[in-house]
Amino acid sequence: MLSRLLVVNHNFTRWKKDNVYGFIAVHLSAALAVFPWFFSWTGVVLFAVGLVVFGILGINLCFHRLLTHRGLACPRWLEHSLAFLATCSLQDSPPHWVAVHRKHHHHTDDDRDPHSPLVSFFWAHMGWLLVRMENMDRRTLIARYAKDIMRDPFYAWLERRHTWLKIAVASWIAYFIAGFAYAVCSGGTLTAATQFGLSLFVWGAVLRTVVVWHFTWSINSVTHVWGYRNYETHDVSRNNALIALLTSGEGWHNNHHAEPRSARHGHMWWEIDVTWMIIRLLMSLGLVTDVVHPSPVLAENLKGFSRRAAPEELDSFELEESAAALSDSAAADPKPLAPSARI
Repeated sequence: MLSRLLVVNHNFTRWKKDNVYGFIAVHLSAALAVFPWFFSWTGVVLFAVGLVVFGILGINLCFHRLLTHRGLACPRWLEHSLAFLATCSLQDSPPHWVAVHRKHHHHTDDDRDPHSPLVSFFWAHMGWLLVRMENMDRRTLIARYAKDIMRDPFYAWLERRHTWLKIAVASWIAYFIAGFAYAVCSGGTLTAATQFGLSLFVWGAVLRTVVVWHFTWSINSVTHVWGYRNYETHDVSRNNALIALLTSGEGWHNNHHAEPRSARHGHMWWEIDVTWMIIRLLMSLGLVTDVVHPSPVLAENLKGFSRRAAPEELDSFELEESAAALSDSAAADPKPLAPSARI
């Protein structure tokens, strides 16, 4: 059983040593939070705020529902601001994040899925990030699945020369500098300033990043293993209430795979989707438009799908053309789907 949980895909070519060492270093740095010397209530507050700002607004709303699936539209300044916040979560550049996720939807739970739990739970959770695979070449992946994202100069800039990584690390350092400067200006000693700055660095930056990592990764692992299904999708996706609670709605994963473009993941009245609530708030402020809703005939359309074997038409589907067209949603899909009669 343990070997099944920990096995990695035998098709990988070699370890990504930079990722392996990086993940170890970041997790060890986050573990410093257990020591009282690195604690401050300000750090805890920044940790909680960061889960919302960088996790919900950045990863959930922007990288996932906006950029990847084009389930909504917003002014370019707001889109770029949210993407900048998501980049600070250290989950790679917008083009690469989008490309990996679109490939996951194209090949969900088959041999070409980047992170299927059919290999192992650990593989789906984070093992896939630790190895290099021939079918995951970065340039090829982005060229096929994220051409529309790369047409935006801002996202192309973030992708070039690891700019996204430099920004994320700089945001971490900014936590320490801000805390140190505030303590010094408040008359604190250098030791006190260093302690306060490191408390913000550990809690507000590093620990928050690690928690958001595992929240995101749990969608790839937990919600393809444990939970219930509202729809007969071609994959093994599940709705998991605990993960949905922790990830502010992303855990209603079977719903999402049934209707990937929908900006709303909670389809039943009791499936709380905090990210969707934020989208609704932005809609009321006039900042979000062209919101895609679940189809009222969704369950009927998915009848007869097998659980694991994707229908043949999905394999022959030219996803790169679809992905490139997502940014032109006004032409490809001028009207959002009608809201489901159940919600």
